[in-house]
Amino acid sequence: MTCDPKNNCTEYLKGLAEKRAQYASFDNEEKITWCSGCGNMGIQNALKRAFSFEGLGVKDLLLCYDIGCNGNGSDKMGTYSLHGLHGRIISAAAGAAVANTNLKVIAIAGDGGTMSEGINHLVHAVRNDYPVLFVLHNNQNYGLTTGQASATTRKGYAMNGSPDGVTTEPMNPSEFALGLEPSFVARTFSGDMKHMTKIFREALNHKGFAFVEVMQVCPTYNKATPSKWFWDRLKFVEDIEGYNSADLEMAREAAHDMNDSLAMGILYRDPTMPSFMERLKSREGLETSILVDEVKHYDVSGFLEELQ
Repeated sequence: MTCDPKNNCTEYLKGLAEKRAQYASFDNEEKITWCSGCGNMGIQNALKRAFSFEGLGVKDLLLCYDIGCNGNGSDKMGTYSLHGLHGRIISAAAGAAVANTNLKVIAIAGDGGTMSEGINHLVHAVRNDYPVLFVLHNNQNYGLTTGQASATTRKGYAMNGSPDGVTTEPMNPSEFALGLEPSFVARTFSGDMKHMTKIFREALNHKGFAFVEVMQVCPTYNKATPSKWFWDRLKFVEDIEGYNSADLEMAREAAHDMNDSLAMGILYRDPTMPSFMERLKSREGLETSILVDEVKHYDVSGFLEELQ
């Protein structure tokens, strides 16, 4: 419903007020410490908008943060959160999501921890299709430790630790994920609030592992790709004639170019793929039950006495 002279605006305005109140419920008093212009602020606000539009409150969510600039957001939102080890947050989030399928579990990590230290966890999360929304902050450097090159830093650019320029071709995270037979891969940009919100909402409603790469500006340490560099190259898949997000090969082709044309949007989605919990024979007939409710308490005092 929209508010125009032909419609009664009361319900529209009431709904808008509720969404604003829900958005505000995620605020807290912690001071934002990201650099001015950092893409993290846009990503955080887009997540709050997506949660609000989807009617999700604090009790519905668990946000799991990796180490890095992204992880500095772990206490900046009024939600339940987990701040994990570098490169290991996907596995922690997967465990939480499997244990309590009533929660919306969001894992958040940077390109450094994801594509280097934690790449094995990413591989198997995609393969197993855990019920997790994964948000990859790709600012193409290790920003928290003052701008060392990461696996996604563009070739030829000088970074801290690489004063003569990066000599290796960068990894392409979305293309990498698409090579793992995923169920959902999307890409968006930290400067486009409306598009990020839309993509996060779609990902929140996906039943399996939703991989969302956010191309992100880092105004302090990555001068190679400022905001204008991205805006000059963004290409939305909705504008590609004949694009089909159910076609994996088409998605791989769209994701490949990281220089002249950056494909944005839902690159690939297969809603029919069975998620991790649906594949487990041991869970047949238990679809309405969750693991945390099935845990029983056992008296182990006798066992402990035997060990003394």
